[in-house]
Amino acid sequence: MQTSHSDPASAPTQPSVNLSFDWDAIDTVFLDMDGTLLDLYFDNHFWLEHVPKRYAEQTGMKLVQAKDALLPRYRRIQGTLDWYCVDHWSRELGLDIALLKSEVDHLIKVHPFVIDFLDALAGRGKRRVLVTNAHQKSIALKMERTRLGGHLERVICAHDLKLAKEAPGFWQRVQRIEPFDPTRTLFVDDNLDVLRAAQTYGFRWLLAITEPDSRKPPQGVDEFPAVARFELLLPQLV
Repeated sequence: MQTSHSDPASAPTQPSVNLSFDWDAIDTVFLDMDGTLLDLYFDNHFWLEHVPKRYAEQTGMKLVQAKDALLPRYRRIQGTLDWYCVDHWSRELGLDIALLKSEVDHLIKVHPFVIDFLDALAGRGKRRVLVTNAHQKSIALKMERTRLGGHLERVICAHDLKLAKEAPGFWQRVQRIEPFDPTRTLFVDDNLDVLRAAQTYGFRWLLAITEPDSRKPPQGVDEFPAVARFELLLPQLV
């Protein structure tokens, strides 16, 4: 599960940090999935609208009561691996979360210019690796729906590593299965906490996505280079 970290009150529409990458100094690009490559609207709608609807039907609550009951439970474990775990929420709520996701999978969308960006990276010989907190069942559904797998060299799931990307020690575990030089790797994510953890680990190149959910205002980012869409990076990769 992931929800937007937007602060719409003061969100700029343009990056305030210099958006210039030395692509000759970058070998690998690690990319988040939900909110970065894919529109976070699906996840926000699913957890904030669809799950409460089905939970209300199961428990006999009104929809507003179901939302009031669920939101504190979400927040209580936000940022932990269970927060993103389909099986955890299936057990907790007595709902088949994977099945419920398939009910609204028509809402799964790739952000504009993502395929162009991934193909441009391949054209420059960069290794493209998806690194996501999403559960294996969510990854399978989204890859089937979007066919993004054909534009990636590898998919790394945090659940296989037993740590969320926010957690200390996560990138050390990635190193064991996907050796990389953090000074020659670009990491792209919409979650600022995740980017801060990567910065602490020693990543030289970091990029934030300011519009993870296409139906919400952009989030304000002033500590990392940031873009709303990958379109702005394409001229650098020609």
